[in-house]
Amino acid sequence: MHLRTSQRWLVAALGAALLFGGASRLRAHEIPARVTALAFFKPEGQTLRVIVRVPLAAMRDIDFPVRGAGYLDLARAGPLLLDAANVWVAGSLELRENGKELLDGRVVATRVSLPSDRSFESYASALAHLRGPPLPAETELIWQQAMLDVLLEYPITSEGSSFAVHPGFARLGLQTSTVLRFLPPGKSERAYQLNGDPGLVRLDPRWHQAALRFISLGFRHILDGKDHLLFLFCLVIPFRRVRPLIAVITAFTVAHSITLIGSTVGLAPQALWFPALIESLIALSILYLVFENIVGARQQRRWLLAFGFGLVHGFGFSFFLRDSLQLAGGHLATSLLAFNVGVELGQLFVLTLTLPVLAWLFKRVPERAGTILLSALVGHSAWHWMADRVATLRQYRFRWPALDTAFLAGVLRGLLLLVIAAAAARLMYGLARRLGGAPVRSGEPAVGIEGSG
Repeated sequence: MHLRTSQRWLVAALGAALLFGGASRLRAHEIPARVTALAFFKPEGQTLRVIVRVPLAAMRDIDFPVRGAGYLDLARAGPLLLDAANVWVAGSLELRENGKELLDGRVVATRVSLPSDRSFESYASALAHLRGPPLPAETELIWQQAMLDVLLEYPITSEGSSFAVHPGFARLGLQTSTVLRFLPPGKSERAYQLNGDPGLVRLDPRWHQAALRFISLGFRHILDGKDHLLFLFCLVIPFRRVRPLIAVITAFTVAHSITLIGSTVGLAPQALWFPALIESLIALSILYLVFENIVGARQQRRWLLAFGFGLVHGFGFSFFLRDSLQLAGGHLATSLLAFNVGVELGQLFVLTLTLPVLAWLFKRVPERAGTILLSALVGHSAWHWMADRVATLRQYRFRWPALDTAFLAGVLRGLLLLVIAAAAARLMYGLARRLGGAPVRSGEPAVGIEGSG
């Protein structure tokens, strides 16, 4: 009986050892939750040098030798570092010169670094660090905390070529961020912060390349932006004639262009609560149009609503565009204009699909009833959006700014934006009158939805 009890304890101890030992091994090969990759790209003569730093823990299929309490065995890790560099670093990079893929890259140097090492603050210090002596073999460094530094070289035709890179580091972790710095010859350094898989990034784009990228970006943003699409849908429901619709769409376009450009050049508030406020107002703009469609829209003032709410939506576009402008290279103005063109093309595409469907629908159902039903369906979604966004907005603590020179400068920037918007509104008023969409004068009857009963 005593022997059986001892055997049970022995089996339990062995099971626990296998369980925790296996769990430790599994943890060592789990996909890291967050990974940041640092990279420098510098063309020099007929060589493109690439320096990369990634966490060693992201090399999941390689068993690095350890000693003691999980310290990396630096004396025996050398050959495995080269394997890791080839598979996880060089294998994650797709580089192009003038559109042609570079296939002859090689790993020149690898080394392990401490997590506290600051050599990647500049290209020169990172290169010197990689060419310097390795860490002493007796360094006590937990292997999951180690960083892998890699120097790669690619033969190129000319340092003045057009380069592009697809940094495929997204496979290193669940959430990845790539901080990429390009040092073109004779020009200032350009920095990019890319999240996930950004696709092919042109490091020094030509103006037409930047324009095409941002036209595509604006077009796709409209198609992906549910709130902007529903606002546009509610805006055009009452219209059956093209001329007043032109005034409405033009007003929306001009307005959102003003605040988009103004926000990009620093004329908008920089407070943390401002994006949450704008997102709430965008949902509110949809709800207002829903309400007006249900009670009876006045087409003559619809352009004015489109202009006012367009100013709000422009700020929303700017929040999306803010992170993407780093891909514009030296063509900021071209990229802004191209993004606007893409947004307008997206709007025209949506209207081309929407207006015939509305015309077909209102030939088969009473227009008034159809307008109310469609608007109510949109309003249901908009109400939930607004409730969620207001709840987010309430989490921010608003504090009155200090009355200093920075506050005064912000007020002046805001006034400048208002002056520009007022001037544009005055021009839009003249256009709307010529197209038959100006506000009615006092004493004139208000016109409801055309064709309604």
